[in-house]
Amino acid sequence: MTNKPRVGEPVDLMELPLAGSGETRIIGGAKDRWTMLFVYRGRHCPRCKRFLNKLNTALPAWTAQMDVVVVSADTEEKALADASEFGWTFDLCYGLSEQQMRQLGLYVSAPLSEAETTENFAEPGAFGIQPDGTLMLVDISNGPAARPDLDELLDGMIFNITNNRPVRGTA
Repeated sequence: MTNKPRVGEPVDLMELPLAGSGETRIIGGAKDRWTMLFVYRGRHCPRCKRFLNKLNTALPAWTAQMDVVVVSADTEEKALADASEFGWTFDLCYGLSEQQMRQLGLYVSAPLSEAETTENFAEPGAFGIQPDGTLMLVDISNGPAARPDLDELLDGMIFNITNNRPVRGTA
């Protein structure tokens, strides 16, 4: 990890290609609503799939409050294979570059073998981004076993949004 993301500061603009559509999702910059960005390790990670399956089940509750974008360093082919296999309906992006991983302050891992994957990949992260493009919440892990509880995270985000809570942990 080379950068620590700074809550309360603008998120660097990032263009993320949306799997299967030819469109992109822009992270950072002003929008009309909140965005939750989830970074996952990739197709090779069974823990990621369990986490994202839970997210997909809860997606209506999430999207009622904010935009949800999910991304990995995988190729579009791998991302589409996962989306098809698991029936994911969230915005699934692909091709997160190592530079973008480091911009987000993510831990970056090298594959243990070609059976796992062939390129460096990001360890999990979750980023709550305010409508003005500033970072409100950061949750990053250095491995696949530590993930936020999606119910607790959504409940906390709803509280923050509803009560216009200030960014915490800036000192």
